[in-house]
Parts: sequence; structure tokens; C-alpha cells
Amino acid sequence: MVGLNRSKLLIMKKVCLLCIQFALLFACSTHSSTEEKVAIPVAFSELCSNCHGKDLNGGLAQSLLDGIWQYGARNADLFRAIKFGIPHAGMPSWGAVLSDEEIQQLVLFLREVEKSGKISKPSTPTQLETQDYLIQVEVFAEELETPWGLTFIDANLALVTERPGRLRIIESGVLLPDPVAGIPEVWAVGEGGLLDVALDPDFAANGWVYLSHSHRLPKDSVVRSPLGMTRLVRGRIKNHRWTDEEILFEAAPETYLPANNHFGGRITFDQTDHLLFSIGDRAMLEHAQDLNLPNGKVHRLRRDGSIPGDNPFHSNPKILQTIYTYGHRNPQGLTLHEASGTIWETEHGPLGGDELNILRPGNNYGWPSITYGREYDGSAISEITRKEGMEQPVFYWIPSLAASSLTFYQGPLFPKWHDQLLVGGLKSEVLLLMNIEKGRVMYEQAILKNAGRVRDVDIGPDGAIYVVLNQPGKILRLIPQLTG
Repeated sequence: MVGLNRSKLLIMKKVCLLCIQFALLFACSTHSSTEEKVAIPVAFSELCSNCHGKDLNGGLAQSLLDGIWQYGARNADLFRAIKFGIPHAGMPSWGAVLSDEEIQQLVLFLREVEKSGKISKPSTPTQLETQDYLIQVEVFAEELETPWGLTFIDANLALVTERPGRLRIIESGVLLPDPVAGIPEVWAVGEGGLLDVALDPDFAANGWVYLSHSHRLPKDSVVRSPLGMTRLVRGRIKNHRWTDEEILFEAAPETYLPANNHFGGRITFDQTDHLLFSIGDRAMLEHAQDLNLPNGKVHRLRRDGSIPGDNPFHSNPKILQTIYTYGHRNPQGLTLHEASGTIWETEHGPLGGDELNILRPGNNYGWPSITYGREYDGSAISEITRKEGMEQPVFYWIPSLAASSLTFYQGPLFPKWHDQLLVGGLKSEVLLLMNIEKGRVMYEQAILKNAGRVRDVDIGPDGAIYVVLNQPGKILRLIPQLTG
């Protein structure tokens, strides 16, 4: 043990304990009958309850009882996920701790749970009870494949993106069968694909539609792995076809990276109708502090892709001049608060430390120098949570919410919620209503829970709240329930 520091010793001790507990788990699972309800081993509860829930119904990580396998449903897919992990989702790799035989035993245990009849996909509630309203829940659209972004053209038309690379149209409440033809090719891998969609503030006059997506460089003989980055384009939709495409932001080829996570990709507009969009750190933590690199930043452009003269770094030729704010991990939500003109942002932390921020031009939001989160193995990313010259979040979540989209409620149907903030959560499968006063969070309440992974939330022209569930591929419509 010579030369090992205390933190490394603690990690080694933890790994040994995990190995013992998993061995007990396997021993218990192999004696379960597939014809009976599978008992949850005590060792599983002790080891995994903080992630997958003591009853396997989900916690920090997703439920194991909802019938949804995000990274493949075959035995080989489960084996690969356990052995190599899903780093961008916080799933550690166990290949150095568990033998292939032990991993196979764990896969068989999960299959026994399936056969036991406990598996049940998330059900869509028909009614919700909140502090202020009884809410009626309707299915606005379904049978979508990993929907990501939603925007309304008018009361009868909406656009929704599917991450594998399709732009769909919903007309009068009906999802049209054919996607819009000719949209840009996307790098649909990991968290990448077709991401957000937004309409130009003057859409009625000019017809511009904005898309963010993961984009990869062509493979060559030197670079074996594809390299990708977030790209922003705009175009028009004519006769169900994407036309007039313009590339508004494409990073320099040398900044592209092989990671398939942390693309960011959210789009919004500020009070001057300039466009803001996010790019995650692309799993390169220190890049978020480098002002010559695009990742780990929120960028600001004119709608034609040119750089506004009042951007915070516009006068410095040594800095990437599109940068609006920096020091972000993976910004998944951007929205304008119209009354104050402020831009609000949510971003994913690692193990804890998801953040809600108010963005101020040129400011540094600290990642990874300061954070309230930790590495997925429990070790520290940074020993400090505050530093001069770095912004504190308005609010942060421990444990992680996996905060996604956010928007301020503006509409006629829920007057008590005027100017309150709606925030979605992915692995937490929640829609939060946050009471905001003078830039501070006074309280929060969950108004939707366990219906699926909330990827986007939007307010329709009718004032209803529309909730995009990327799993199980639905859009819900929330309206007040009329009482007698």
C-alpha cells in the first residue's frame, strides 16, 4: 500500500465491498424461481438502493421495472452496459471488478425479474392533484422515438424532433406519418442526434426554423473514431421538405471530439431577438474553462449566424467571440424570462450538483473548478464550491435531477402559476413547478412524477402545458380539470 493516498485506499475498500455484495446478490438470484415473484436480495438493497431504488423502481438511476432498456434490451446489451459502463449516464464499468461469468449471472437475475411479472411500463396518469389545481392529462402525441424538442407554429401545427434524426409534424393533434424530408444528417450516437427545434421570432414573415444537432467529421485514415460536435442550422419547410438551409454555427474541425455525450443543444432567443444555444463540455471537463474552445459554453449569435457587436468577448480576437457564458458542464435548458429580460439555464451535474442559473454575459459558471457534484465513484471533482470570479447557481439539486428543459409559465389556463418556472427531469422522471421571486427559488413542487423521462416542456398557444417524454415517446397535454 506504499504510495497510496487515503482517498485511493477508500476507493479500493469500497470496490472490495461491492465485489462481496455482488457475489451475495448472484448467489441469491440463482436460487430464485422464474415461476414465482423474484425476491429482492438484501445485498441488492444495501448496494443499489441509492441508484435504482430499494424496490428497483428507480432513484438516482432509472427504474429496473419499467420495461425500458435505454442502451439495448438484448442480453448482450445488458452485459456490455455492466462490463463497460455508460460513463455519460453515470453507470460505472464493472469489468475490472466482476468476471464475465458474474456479469452473466447479474444479467440472468434481471431476466428473472422480467419473467416474474413485475415489469410494468410507466402508465400515463389521467389526473394530477397539485397545490393549486386538479389537472387533466391528455396524450397529445405518442409512438415517437426519443422525442427531444417541441415548438408550436400555431394552434393547429407543432414541430417535434426525434433524436435518431427525424423532424415530425403534428397537425390538429395528429402525428403525421412521414417526417420532414431533407433535414441535415445527424450523428445519432449516445446522447447525440437531432436535438432542439425553434422558430424565428419573425417566423410568420420569414419562415425560418432553427435546428441543433450533433455533427460528425468524415472518417479518414488518420482518425479511426468519428469526431463530433454540436452544430446549429436554419432552414424553411416547404411542401413537407427542408429547404434553404444555412449553417449558422459549425465549430473548427480541430475542436471536434470522439465522445458521444454532453452535446447540450438547447436553443432560445433573448429580448433583442438574438439567438442563444448551448454546447456541453463533451466529456472534456477543462475545456469548459478554455475560451478558445466551443464546448462547455452558451453561445450568442444574430439570427443569420453573424456575431453581435455587444457579445462580451467581441473585442478580443484571442477569444471565441460567439461565447456568451462559460464554465458549463451540459446545459440542457435555456429560456427567456420576458419580464426581466434574463436568460435562465439548467445543466446536468455529475453525481449531484445539477444547477439552475441566471446567465449574465461574460460570466464564468465554474465547471469543473467549483461544483456541488462528485465523480460517479464518489471521489471529489473539486474540493471547493465557491471561488472569486465564478458564479453561484440560483439553485442546485443533490441528488441529481438530470434537469432538462425549462420555461416560465405564461398563459391563461393556470393564472396562479403566472411567471413560475417549470423544470423537467430525466432520470428523476419529474416535472417541477418552482416558485420564483426576485431571482430566488422560494419553493418547488412536483406536479408530474413517474410518467417517463421529461425531456422538454413547452406552453402551447392554448395555454396548456405540453410535456415531452423521450421515454416512453409521448407528449402529454396538461390542462385544469373543470369542476362542477
